[in-house]
Amino acid sequence: MLKQLIKRLLIAIPTLLIIITLAFFMMRLAPGGPFTTERALPVEIERKVLAEYGLDRPLYEQYFKYLKGIVKGDFGPSFKQRDFTVIELIKAGLPASLQIGSAAVILAMLFGLSFGIFAALKQNTWADYTVMGFAMTGIAVPTFVMAPLLTLLFGVYLGWLPVGGWGEGELKYKILPVITLALPQIAYISRLTRGSMIEVLNANYIRTARAKGLSEKWVILRHAIRGALLPVVSYLGPAIASLVTGSLVIETIYQIPGVGRYFVQAALNRDYTLVMGVVILSATLIMLMNIIVDLLYSVLDPKIQGA
Repeated sequence: MLKQLIKRLLIAIPTLLIIITLAFFMMRLAPGGPFTTERALPVEIERKVLAEYGLDRPLYEQYFKYLKGIVKGDFGPSFKQRDFTVIELIKAGLPASLQIGSAAVILAMLFGLSFGIFAALKQNTWADYTVMGFAMTGIAVPTFVMAPLLTLLFGVYLGWLPVGGWGEGELKYKILPVITLALPQIAYISRLTRGSMIEVLNANYIRTARAKGLSEKWVILRHAIRGALLPVVSYLGPAIASLVTGSLVIETIYQIPGVGRYFVQAALNRDYTLVMGVVILSATLIMLMNIIVDLLYSVLDPKIQGA
């Protein structure tokens, strides 16, 4: 397993470098800039501002200077959030994103796996059709539609929950964002689990386990679920990373001061360094989660340990 971990880490480093390079040059080559406004700055002032942030240098010099800073853990200052560095802004937004994302992941795994296994065991019955019907609805209705609907129902009409904001981080401000973020993931995990579970239940080794006289409960818990988790684990890797680093839509709709909302504001304001910081954070988490998925595969399926 250690050899596999080292191999994955060695692959991740050049992959991250490619992502950083593409993001850097795409941001710089797009029209406009962080100091482009409707009213043009005087030429002398604009020249001084660009020189202050090193944007007057050739593009390749800016690139290598940025890489050098990343190696030292310095992502540079924010071009728009004055007196704040990118690291400080990410540290400020990450706790909210982590709380919302982690709660959504737990909720999605708990209900998604349960519904998927239940539907597989009740295949082609009304219970199966009901669960999959709700799952298809959850997949078909996007979060930017579900969020306002839940806000209208529980926030405006019933008045049970606040419609937005973060307050002091109280639980009542987290319920709607977590549910909205978790619903599509519950739907995806339910469908993945059901399909994988049905395939595993028809596998030869499950028939062998039943032929040996094992109880149906033991066959499901000991053999079927373990095999059915493989495609779900593959999906959860990037899904967890995207949820934990913040949902752009959810954090914007509910006005949550998280990384996702910072990313949207930075993209609109052409805040190069802040956008790059969030991209690097997301890419790193996705690669780490994929490495964890590979290691979990070895645990769930010992046959691929040497792969």
